Amino acid sequence: MDRGLYIAATGMYAELARQDQLASDLANASTPGYKPTRAAQTSFGEVLISNTLTGQALGSIGLGAQLDAPRVDLAQGVLRETDEPLDVALEGPGFFRLQTADGIVYTRDGQFTTDATGRLVTPTGASVLDEQGRPITIPAGAKPAIGPDGAIRVNGQTVATLAVVSLANPRKIGDNAFSGTPGAKPAGTQVRQGYLEASAVDAATSMIDMIVSMRAYESSQRVIQAIDETLQRGIAAGSANGS
Repeated sequence: MDRGLYIAATGMYAELARQDQLASDLANASTPGYKPTRAAQTSFGEVLISNTLTGQALGSIGLGAQLDAPRVDLAQGVLRETDEPLDVALEGPGFFRLQTADGIVYTRDGQFTTDATGRLVTPTGASVLDEQGRPITIPAGAKPAIGPDGAIRVNGQTVATLAVVSLANPRKIGDNAFSGTPGAKPAGTQVRQGYLEASAVDAATSMIDMIVSMRAYESSQRVIQAIDETLQRGIAAGSANGS
C-alpha cells in the first residue's frame, strides 16, 4: 500500500473512534454522575528513510495516527438540588456500590428509588448495597433522612448506611457503571441528600470537538482522493509511454 494512503487511512480510523467517544458523551450530557471518556491521539510509529543508491539515512516518516487507551475523566461534577429524598450525591471522590444481575458494579449516579418490596434500587433495578454488602430496604411509607456519612435514618433510627468506596483501576463498563478494586471510603467525602451530581460533559465543548473531528476526517479523505488521482495519472502516463 502507498504509505500516504496508509497514513491518511489511520487518521480517518482514529477520528472515527474519537467520534464514537464524543457521541457517547453527548448522549449522556444529562445523565447524573456521568463521566466522559478521553483518548489522546499519538503517532502510530515511524520508519527510517534512506537513499536506495548510497544507503545514506535521510530521516524518518510517521505511519499515521492512533488513539491511546481511553481514560475516564473522574473530575467532580456540579451538584444540583432536586429535593427528592432518595436522590443522593457524593461530594468528593468515591462510588456507590450496586448489586446487578451480572455482579457488583460501582457508580456515581445517586438517583435511587424503592421497588414494591421497599428495596433501594437504581432506575435499572440494581440493588443499592450497605457497608456490609447487603441490599438496603426502606420501610414502607417512611421518609428517610440520609446524613453526610451515608447513614439512613427512619424516625431517628439508623436502618442502613450507604456503602461509599474508593476504586482502584476504575474501568467503565457501561454508560454510568464501573468495575475496579474497592477500597476504604475516601477521607472527606460526604453524602448529600436531595442532590444529584450532574454529568461532567460540557455539551458545547463536545459538539465543537465533534465538528473538529469531522473536519479532520474529511481532510484525510481528501488526501486519499488526491493520492488516488495522482496514482491513476501516473499509471495512465506509464501506459501511454509504453505504447
